[in-house]
Amino acid sequence: MPIGNNHTVPSPTAILNPATGAVITSVEGLTEGEVDAAIARASSAFETWRGVAPGDRARLLRRFAAAVDAHRDELALLEVANAGHVLGNALWEAGNVRDVLEFYAGAPERHSGRQIPVPGGIDMTFYEPLGVVGIIVPWNFPMAIAGWGLAPALAAGNTVVLKPAELTPLSALRLGELSLEAGLPDGVLQILPGPGRVVGRRLVTHPAVRKLCFTGSTEVGRTIMSGCAEQIKRLTLELGGKSANIVFADADVELAAPRAPYGVFDNAGQDCCARSRILVQRSAYDRFMEHLEPAVTGVVVGDPTQATTEMGPLISPAHMASVASFVPDGAPVAFRGTCPDGPGNWFAPTVLAPVDPSDRAASEEIFGPVVVVIPFDDEADAVRLANDTPYGLSGSLWTRDIGRALRVARAVETGTLSVNSHSSVRYWTPFGGAKQSGLGRELGPDALHAFSDVKNVFISSE
Repeated sequence: MPIGNNHTVPSPTAILNPATGAVITSVEGLTEGEVDAAIARASSAFETWRGVAPGDRARLLRRFAAAVDAHRDELALLEVANAGHVLGNALWEAGNVRDVLEFYAGAPERHSGRQIPVPGGIDMTFYEPLGVVGIIVPWNFPMAIAGWGLAPALAAGNTVVLKPAELTPLSALRLGELSLEAGLPDGVLQILPGPGRVVGRRLVTHPAVRKLCFTGSTEVGRTIMSGCAEQIKRLTLELGGKSANIVFADADVELAAPRAPYGVFDNAGQDCCARSRILVQRSAYDRFMEHLEPAVTGVVVGDPTQATTEMGPLISPAHMASVASFVPDGAPVAFRGTCPDGPGNWFAPTVLAPVDPSDRAASEEIFGPVVVVIPFDDEADAVRLANDTPYGLSGSLWTRDIGRALRVARAVETGTLSVNSHSSVRYWTPFGGAKQSGLGRELGPDALHAFSDVKNVFISSE
C-alpha cells in the first residue's frame, strides 16, 4: 500500500468467487474526498458516542450482536462465496463476530480506572477513548478480524472507519448495514471499500484518525508503521508468521500427526498462525511421517458450500501462482493430497521433506497449503530451530512432559503457543505477535487498553 499522494477515482472492483472464478458483484471504491467526508462524520459522531451512558452503549452493542446472530447464515454464505471459506468455518466466523460483540458489550460498564494513594490529596485514573479509529482488514479472515477490531474500539467509546480488503468486502459491508439496523448512531461505524492506495493511505495520513489497526503482510505493515510515525499515530499491527509445530518423541505421535494438517491447512493455509514448519524429534521422525501421510491425503478439498469439505480454494489466481512458486519442479515433495480440476484457485495440500531450514519454503511465509517437516535432535535444537525466523506469532508443541512443555513454551519467541493442540485465537484471551509478527494485542481484556488513553487526575485536599 503506497503512502504517496493519489487523487484518482478508483474503478469498480469485480468481486469473484475463488472456487469458481465467477463474478459475484462489483463494489465501488471510495475517492479520497469521500474518505475524508467519512472521517469527518466519524469525528462528529465521536462527540456524541463518547457521551453515551455506559449501560446504553452496552445495550446497543448487544443489539448489534443479536442482529449478527439473526443473520448468521447469510453472513456465512457471503464468506463462503467471497472468500472461499468452507461452510463450517464460515458459520463459526459469523458466530465469532456475535460472540466478540457480546464479550465487549460487557466492557463499557467495567472499563474503570484506579484510585492511587498519594500524599496531599486524591489521585485517580480514567480510561478515555481516543477518537476515530481506522481498521484495515485482510482478505483471509475478513469477517472475524473486522469484529476483533470494531467491537473493543466501539466499546471503549471510539468511532470506527473500517477498510475491508478489495477482494473480500462483502461481509464487512453487511456488518455495517446490520449495525445501523441495530440502532448504532450514524457515523459510529462506517465501512469504506476501495484500494489501499486511496482508502488505506488516507487512514494513515489523516490527522483525525487517532489510531490504526492493520492486519496483513509484514512488508505492508512496515510501510504503514512508517507513515503513522509522522503523526505519532497509535498503531496495532498483526502481521506475518512462520510458526513451528514442535513434536517431541515422548508425545502422543498417533494424535499429533493426524492433527498436524489442521494446524496448517485450515483456510487453505491462508492464515498468519499456520504451523507451516513441523519440527519432529529425530527418533520419532519416521513414525510421525507414517501417520502424517494418510492424514494429509485424507483432507477433503473441494466445494466450500458442502458440509463435508475441509479445505477450499486459494483467494486468487495471482496468489495461487505465488504459492506454487514454493513447490517448483524437482521440489522434495514427500506426499500431497488431492484437489479439484477445472475452474477455481485449487492447490492440493503438500508436504515437503527433507528440507534444509535455510530453504525458501522453510524460511518464508508461504500463506498456502504447503508445510515442511524438519527433524531436530534435542530440546535445545528444537528451540533454536523454532526461533530461527524473524516472525513470532503462534505455534504448538507436543509432549507428555509438563516440565518440558513449560520450558519450551517460555523459550519459544512467539505471542501465542498451544500445548498438545493447535488453538491460536480465543476471544477471551490476548492475541498478537512478537518480533516482526506485530505490535500490540487484540482480543481479551488487553484490547480495551489499546483503544484508550489513561488520564491521571490529582485533587488536592490541602
